Amino acid sequence: QYEPLLEHVSHRSDLNYVIGEMVAELNIGHAYIDGGDWVRPKRAPVALLGARLALDPASKKYKIAKIWRGHNAEPKYRSPLTEVGVDVKEGSYLLAVNGEELRADVDPYSVLRNKADAPLVLTVASTADGKDKRTVSVNPVREEGSLIYLDWTEKNRLAVDKLSGGKIGYMHIPNMGAEGAAEFIKWYYPQARKNAMLIDDRANGGGNISAWIIDRLSRKLLGTRFNRLAEDPGTYPDVVMRGPMAMLISETSASDGDIFPYMFRESGLGPLIGKRTWGGVIGITNHGQLIDGGVTNVPQFGTTSKEGRHVMEGEGVAPDIEVENDPASEIAGRDNQLERGVAELMKKLAINPYDLPPRPADPIKTKAPLK
Repeated sequence: QYEPLLEHVSHRSDLNYVIGEMVAELNIGHAYIDGGDWVRPKRAPVALLGARLALDPASKKYKIAKIWRGHNAEPKYRSPLTEVGVDVKEGSYLLAVNGEELRADVDPYSVLRNKADAPLVLTVASTADGKDKRTVSVNPVREEGSLIYLDWTEKNRLAVDKLSGGKIGYMHIPNMGAEGAAEFIKWYYPQARKNAMLIDDRANGGGNISAWIIDRLSRKLLGTRFNRLAEDPGTYPDVVMRGPMAMLISETSASDGDIFPYMFRESGLGPLIGKRTWGGVIGITNHGQLIDGGVTNVPQFGTTSKEGRHVMEGEGVAPDIEVENDPASEIAGRDNQLERGVAELMKKLAINPYDLPPRPADPIKTKAPLK
């Protein structure tokens, strides 16, 4: 079917167009080959402190430039330097690890190699000369990705709270698996009493729980309830977002992270803001074994619209409001997509604040006296 096009190719741009069309026709999401006759080399387990170290040019000593705050009640988000009894602050100098001095000409992480599974003794001080140095025992972590993720989501949540005067809730859903379910439960239910909700689907890695989340978000307010001794109303059902919602999407919203915003819009829950999603929704149900020990994943099922039309695969989900997070804005610390999401919800709250009705006066159940 591409032969007629090839006959008219006269420029490189024309040829690139035809090749692009052919690749798009042959390409499909979730078609992977894993494993096989290659070996991943072993990596030395490095003890990490949940912090960023920076060399002080003046003293040639390493300072603790940033400490990821963490949520120490959750093992996934444990931040070693913030645990009870450690008492190490940002700006402190890290002079030695297990008695081994940190020198300016040595990568500090080389001192932390192969020390991931045992407590560390850190020598710290508030000044570079070490006059008030002391030692603290710390249980390190093996990875800091979770702490960096938590720091990003907390920054977003606090920004939304500040921009909206506390009226709008925020939650990021990293995937449609166990981690995504945990983040949804942790952040949706405590914020469901806010006037509106901004849901962040950017970089959602997919999974299979989008229908469950859509079901929870689709609950409607049917009434309110009151405790005899409380003035604040409750809701029926118990947890329901009564106000407007919006969703942020990006080029890295993938798989069930594609399906989630598509069904969010189909459910009439709110607009999509950001950039077109990845567009890979042909899912996997079986795996083929290769002779070299690897595995090939074979896409088996797709998603259609309620009219039975093929959607999303190779196309993605287009936003209702396209917003670019350009490099200059990101370097300056701006999140254009998040700011636009707040602005759109605030417009709706200006028309209707979606406050719960106040507690009515107590009913009078005595009948008028008979004459």
